[in-house]
Amino acid sequence: MKAAVWYGKKDIRVMDVPEPPAPPAGWVKVKVHWCGICGSDLHEYIAGPIFIPVETPHALTGDTAPLILGHEFSGEVVEVGAGVANVKAGDRVAPDACQVCWECARCKEHRYSLCEKLAFTGLMTDGAFAEYVNVPAYTIYKIPDHLPYDTAALVEPLAVGFHAVRQSKLQLGDTAVVVGAGTIGLGTVMAAKAAGASRVYCVEVAKARKELALQVGADAVFDPNELDVVAKIKELTNGGADVVIECVGSDRSTPVAVELARSAGRVVIAGIYEKATSLNFNALSFTEREIVGCLAYYGEFAACIDLISDGRIDVKPMITGRISIDDIVEKGFEELVNRKEQNIKILVKPF
Repeated sequence: MKAAVWYGKKDIRVMDVPEPPAPPAGWVKVKVHWCGICGSDLHEYIAGPIFIPVETPHALTGDTAPLILGHEFSGEVVEVGAGVANVKAGDRVAPDACQVCWECARCKEHRYSLCEKLAFTGLMTDGAFAEYVNVPAYTIYKIPDHLPYDTAALVEPLAVGFHAVRQSKLQLGDTAVVVGAGTIGLGTVMAAKAAGASRVYCVEVAKARKELALQVGADAVFDPNELDVVAKIKELTNGGADVVIECVGSDRSTPVAVELARSAGRVVIAGIYEKATSLNFNALSFTEREIVGCLAYYGEFAACIDLISDGRIDVKPMITGRISIDDIVEKGFEELVNRKEQNIKILVKPF
């Protein structure tokens, strides 16, 4: 089968690899229909390795690069291993990406994205930029028959946005600012609106992303190249937003995100960083703002599937490209690097 394999920074190779074997006990084999190029995939392409193990085998999977990328996917179960009861061959699914130990303290609390041995499918072990992938049965979520496979591939990034909103402890009627309108930022805008925010503002510079942010529910979008966004948000919110969610992962945007929050407000860091970033901690201690990290999700998949499948949330506007796996580098990764203004989510068909 064909697969997109990460060998190193700027080195992703589309090549023939063996099809995964029959799944072991507790695992399932999925025929992939669509897989989205995630921001974390792009970080690995531009500046990796970040998550990908290169020299030391991963503690849970035992794998090292080269690895097949891809974790935002949907597909059909074609085979199940011994003892699997939650899913069967023929089921339509959108799997979670977290592979975990279920033994550490955080796993026992079901906060499994904080597992001491956390492995993401497609980053610490082979993923879904391939025709078939084996994943643990506990990662599997079934999707209804009427939900298209391409739309279902966006359940995973939407769950990241939902988890960020939950981490923010947003209350009904709160004001929120989302910094960045990529896939995660747009999902966070939709999640904040669904959670009852009275106003959701977005900070973004790319034209296409500004337009999409408004389309998915942002009340206004502000470009820091055009105005003082901190002053504008303080004017609109009487001193700062209740909740700010940073979805970029940039040394430029993070200090701004902190300043956008009111005193005693909460700042959630959902972006993935390629390098260390400095922060003025007086901006926290002098204002009693809280800042909290955020990684992936634990428990948001089922809710996201329901919200998408019944139409309360429409993720289709975020899909800006559909390509074959043969074109994943030129029309996928390079397109996202060089034409950020025009692209949000590019989906890959692996067969």
